Amino acid sequence: MEHGKDATKRYTYWVAWDPRDDIYVARVAEFEGLAAHGDTKEEALRELKVAVQASIDWSLEEGDPVPEPMPDREFSGRVLLRLPRSLHRELVIGAAREGTSINQLAVMLLSSSLPGRSGNSAER
Repeated sequence: MEHGKDATKRYTYWVAWDPRDDIYVARVAEFEGLAAHGDTKEEALRELKVAVQASIDWSLEEGDPVPEPMPDREFSGRVLLRLPRSLHRELVIGAAREGTSINQLAVMLLSSSLPGRSGNSAER
């Protein structure tokens, strides 16, 4: 991965309103715990990108690995979940009602609940 001036562009960002602090908070998936805030979405995101670039620079100086952006990663599409028995039972019943497999029902339910899908959004 290139770590030059525009290294921050490929990372996965989101901005959400924090009503408790009355401010926008920006986060980045690849840098756990890293966040920035601002009075506007744009300000919070701008501040976070400065922090991400500083984190990249520091990692490079220390010889530490720099997180790979999500878009550059390969995903298998396979996830193994451990569920409570009661939820497993509900999924089996729900799949039967829908006339589909448990896997397809789980994909549908997960897809519809993720931010940015079907009208859901973590960004405000």
